[in-house]
Amino acid sequence: MGSFCIECNNNLTRGVYEFSVEKFGIPLCMPHQDWLQDMEPRSTYETISLYFALKERNVPALLEKFDGHKTIDIAVPHAKVNIEVDGGHHIYDDRQALADLKRTFYSFQKGYLTLRIPNSLVKHRLQETADYITDFLIESREKNNAKSYSYRKKY
Repeated sequence: MGSFCIECNNNLTRGVYEFSVEKFGIPLCMPHQDWLQDMEPRSTYETISLYFALKERNVPALLEKFDGHKTIDIAVPHAKVNIEVDGGHHIYDDRQALADLKRTFYSFQKGYLTLRIPNSLVKHRLQETADYITDFLIESREKNNAKSYSYRKKY
């Protein structure tokens, strides 16, 4: 049984697989290892962790998706769901909170729902959080009659 890149599903050699899992904790081909290293300065550890937890569940998520107005932490376009992984300043800084509310409103006007996930939830309950988001996406997909993907919970 072979090992595959979680991003592109390409077959990995044993050496590439072992290096990737040791360095990143997930199987990635060399181009996607480079891609992830380029993403790390822009994405938080929590965002990247949640993104890959969703990818493990076959969620067709996009990391750091620019929608023409703003960059979304994790986008799931077919379900019309944006996921923002927020640190404490999103709650305690009123200017940031208002900016977030405006971004949520503008996305909603385009038919997208925004889920705001606190960093602490990802840090302490990653698998459960990813399971609930996956369930949420299944419900959203069904309500929007979106293209079917076979998500799966990781047990």
